[in-house]
Amino acid sequence: MIDSVDPFIGTGVTDLPDPTGLAAAWFWPKPPVGNTHPGATHPFGMVSACAYSGGYPTGYGTFERSTEGPPRRLHDGHVATGFTHFQQSGTGAIRKYYNYLRVTPTLGLLDDIDDPTSIIDEEAAPGWYSATLANGIRAELTVGPKSAVHRYTFPASSKARLVLDCSHGGLLIDRGATIPLRARLDGLGPGTASGEVVMEGVPIAFHASCSSPDWRQMLWYDHRLMPGGSHLQFDAIRPTTLRPFGFMWSGPVAEGETIELRIGFSLRDATRARTNLEADLPARSAADTALAFAARHDRTATTWADHLDRIQVDTSSPERRSVFATALYHSLIKPCFAPGESPFWPGDGEFAYDICTMWDIYRTQLPLVTALFPERAVELANALLNVAEEEGNLPIGYRMARGADRFLRQGSALAHTFLADLCALGLPGIDWEWALCHMDADLRRQFGEEFLEHGVVHPISHTLDLAFGYHCTAGVARSVGDDALADQFDALATRWPNAFDPETGLVLESSLYEGGIWNYSFRLVHDMAGRVELAGGPDAYIEMLDSFFGVGAPPVKQLGVDPGPDEIAAGYDLNRFEGLNNEPDMEAPWSYHWVGRPDRTTEIVHAAVNQQYGTGRGGLPGNDDSGGLSSWYVWASLGLFPVAGQQIVLVNAPSFSRSRMQLRDATLTIETTGFVEPEAGGPPQYVQAMSLNGNDLDRSWISADELHGGGLLTVDLGPRPSAWATTTSPPSTSTTVNAQRTTPTSQERHR
Repeated sequence: MIDSVDPFIGTGVTDLPDPTGLAAAWFWPKPPVGNTHPGATHPFGMVSACAYSGGYPTGYGTFERSTEGPPRRLHDGHVATGFTHFQQSGTGAIRKYYNYLRVTPTLGLLDDIDDPTSIIDEEAAPGWYSATLANGIRAELTVGPKSAVHRYTFPASSKARLVLDCSHGGLLIDRGATIPLRARLDGLGPGTASGEVVMEGVPIAFHASCSSPDWRQMLWYDHRLMPGGSHLQFDAIRPTTLRPFGFMWSGPVAEGETIELRIGFSLRDATRARTNLEADLPARSAADTALAFAARHDRTATTWADHLDRIQVDTSSPERRSVFATALYHSLIKPCFAPGESPFWPGDGEFAYDICTMWDIYRTQLPLVTALFPERAVELANALLNVAEEEGNLPIGYRMARGADRFLRQGSALAHTFLADLCALGLPGIDWEWALCHMDADLRRQFGEEFLEHGVVHPISHTLDLAFGYHCTAGVARSVGDDALADQFDALATRWPNAFDPETGLVLESSLYEGGIWNYSFRLVHDMAGRVELAGGPDAYIEMLDSFFGVGAPPVKQLGVDPGPDEIAAGYDLNRFEGLNNEPDMEAPWSYHWVGRPDRTTEIVHAAVNQQYGTGRGGLPGNDDSGGLSSWYVWASLGLFPVAGQQIVLVNAPSFSRSRMQLRDATLTIETTGFVEPEAGGPPQYVQAMSLNGNDLDRSWISADELHGGGLLTVDLGPRPSAWATTTSPPSTSTTVNAQRTTPTSQERHR
């Protein structure tokens, strides 16, 4: 699969064929841009490296900041002022993020390092990025889990230079620069340097070595060299006092000569950064010192190949294979695992960051990591619990900086779904008594306090989050034998109807994040039977869903550049599915499974898979959000959808004739009969019958244990809907609502 990955997919403004049918009726509220980058990455590694243009939001690309409609251009073409480390992947409105320690190869002066240079050629593959600059220098980047190796091929010059800007960070958008707080730089000898720069409260420590010890190594400050200097320290830096600073290596090169710069990183100190570099680049004989790049690249590529080969798909279309392989690749970049590297507390336990969009990834990406790499899922769970232990809350979003609370308005209790699934699977390596303490405490903090007092909390989505969090935590309590606590949690989990208006069947009006009441009304709650009844029964629920997905509706007009308030409001007033442009309603297509209409799910998923993903820079319909969007595609195109926190996996028509998933202790093979390679805008194929390991499957779901147990899932397909799974519904905690509903006051309901 590695040869089919195209890291450039999603790096540009969406450029897909005009949608037809159902897909044409969906409204896209967010900027149609994937916000990915093509830089070198390592699976779940803490380091990435990419060309830097200052573009929003990764530092790569040509775009300004935008929160609605297509973004404006920041640059006319692809340019770079150098190559930076640490990038987000697919996130949206984060003003500044990373891009630390910029390396600029140049034949010019220090004064020129901030001048953009055109990129005249680019290539990328998992673990490798290359760019040829207009000045004739070719750059190649690769990374290890905690290191980066740069290789630069120069034209002949007597004054070639590599400039390391240690003060660099953030973006070129308004107020987007990251200002270091303090710094210390040390020259350790010819070609070797180290330092620590505190950015956004985090010490970014590094140890760097240049492969040409004959080159001069110098410190520089404010674009002026400091000959003979070996130490530089700043104790308090402000935006008004910042002057750029760093190291420079300089010397003559012959035509085609290569120079390597190797950098180890740590969030603790420079000594550990050196240890991390040595671990990523084992010592070799002197004759091999120039081969660090090749050795690291080979190891990273091998690791990527192993990760990407966990899923294989059969297709005659190279384009569809590329879209799938790239979606899987994007799903395995984040979170960043950095064991022993927490800058916020001592100890060498599990630590992870770039969990910036938990409200997106908990539904799709985390279940994918659990399925393919359960040991990583356990490591992440322990990292989340360490955060709760040290900081008081299970994070909703967590980045390499202080300030997890900034994400709390987006959701509550989302880690509980992930933990509940791991507990139900019985994965080793987690102290569930310890986990239960933190899950319980987290539910009583922030929005949870009001939920306990009033049974409802606004934004109203938090009411659904917290009720579901109690449902998930009840399962963990029961697994450790605390039935009394589990019963308490089960009772609190029945408060989910308080989020809904019984007269409309929709969630209450509220200040919702990136969506309206329709977008939040079709979540897969733990009591879907009660949810359907609350809507007025199966027929009424189907009618609501059909309206939401635009069945029979005309095409909608998407937002233009710099849309006005009226244009944005008109779009939201459509009360329409946001497609895969945004994630709040990404699970809604599977709601039909609870009302005997898996055929409608087939139609919606077919439209999304085949019309909202494509090849090229514009191949994603919206922010990938740390793999949330890409992992949706992986599951949906396999004909599967995990219901996070409920230990069931919904099944439907796959988009490939045959696929294989390598799980913890087994392989799941999905085979079809009657399969026809799908086309964008073409008709879907419907399930006629299914069997699991030779046994007829007349239901539209399998359990998580059945998924992880592997075997053979056979799917018979045909051109028209059938009676398959029309009389069965996936599990639900009850079939009534009346006994569950509490009665908040009018003020509490609409607060």
